[in-house]
Amino acid sequence: MAKRGNTRLLLVICVCVAAFSCVSASPEVCNNSLLPGAKGDQGEVGEEGGQGTLGKNGRPGLPGVPGEKGLRGEVGHTGKMGHIGDKGDRGDTGVDGPSGLKGKPGTTCDCGRYRKVVGQLDSNTGKLRKAVQFLKNVILGLKETEDRYYLLVKEPKTFREASMNCKLRGGSLAMPKTTSTNRLMADYVSRAGLTRVYVGVQAQRKDTGQTSNYVYADSSPLQGFAPWSQDDELNSTLSSATNSSCMELLSTGTWGRVECEATMFFICEFPKSRRRGGRTG
Repeated sequence: MAKRGNTRLLLVICVCVAAFSCVSASPEVCNNSLLPGAKGDQGEVGEEGGQGTLGKNGRPGLPGVPGEKGLRGEVGHTGKMGHIGDKGDRGDTGVDGPSGLKGKPGTTCDCGRYRKVVGQLDSNTGKLRKAVQFLKNVILGLKETEDRYYLLVKEPKTFREASMNCKLRGGSLAMPKTTSTNRLMADYVSRAGLTRVYVGVQAQRKDTGQTSNYVYADSSPLQGFAPWSQDDELNSTLSSATNSSCMELLSTGTWGRVECEATMFFICEFPKSRRRGGRTG
């Protein structure tokens, strides 16, 4: 180390002396040139530098060799039940089983006596049915169709009172919605010796100045069937200026408009009860 330092010091002194001689000699240009010195000894290895910045990713390498197959995993959770499949073909008939034991002998049937009892029951049922029919048609004065009963009430009432009276009886004012029903009710009135009765048809009023349409007691429209009398108009509209907004059925089968405050007899209707698809009458 000391030898190397002395060599460097001597080189510096020589350079300084040559420069000084060139400056102080004369005003002439100095033509001396500095020559490079001998190559020095190799220096010591420096300390390891810090880590540089990461370069760009290189191209992916070739695929490696497939690894060995891993162990089989555990059973997973049970999934949802799928749709039920189609019904399979019917299987072959199995082998017949052994015959059962012989039963005990039965008792002798007295069929004649049972036939007599059944016949007596049928007879009594027929008599009871006729008695019920007599009660409905003669004593109560009921008329009936396939699904309804009709009762002529001989109590003079206004239209509103008649409607309430039918409701208290469990029915409503009779509504002649078909030709056959209208004819049945008209015959009912005629056979009772009457000329007219209230039925369940009334005008449904709208705003003042407009016409009103007639509807049945259940608020359904007349549906094209309206046998008006010749004294009334041939349509089912009514001016709001008149008070004749209720309906009477004449014994001739025609309809007539009448004031609702008039008192007269009326007809009620009652639906027949149904039991498991059958009709009780």
